[in-house]
Amino acid sequence: MRCVTALTALTVLAAAPGVLATSDIMKDVTLGFGEALQHCREESQLTEDKMEEFFHFWSEDFRFEERAVGCAIQCMSRYFDLLTDSHRMHRENTDRFIKSFPNGEVLSQQMVDMIHACEVQHDTEPDHCWRILRIAECFKASCQQRGIAPTMEQLMAELIMEAAER
Repeated sequence: MRCVTALTALTVLAAAPGVLATSDIMKDVTLGFGEALQHCREESQLTEDKMEEFFHFWSEDFRFEERAVGCAIQCMSRYFDLLTDSHRMHRENTDRFIKSFPNGEVLSQQMVDMIHACEVQHDTEPDHCWRILRIAECFKASCQQRGIAPTMEQLMAELIMEAAER
């Protein structure tokens, strides 16, 4: 029994750096994607309050209830050329965008596949902003289920470090 417990503990410890590494990659992609938020604030009619709320995307209590948030995500995706003309994910550009971050190649295919699966689930929603909001909600849940979502602590630490460098 001790051998099984020790083996389990070693397996968890061995997996922990990988989990931390993937959530760290997701943190970098999130912050990189977030750089377009200020650019998209007016176009998506996102109020200052909603913009602030947007920074809590990965927290458990973030609610996907505001159409303007979906419009902002759509605008941000267009800003980085991640959408096709039909407002669907541009797979190659999305893959390239994710790979542009340190170690992004580790998660790029998995992220593209998760986004695509979420797109398929919500394909019948005619309003692009609402559909993209539902895709984002689905994507967040998928990331959390896989243990690759960044923690708020990771994001806040990075934001504080960036602010200190300015």
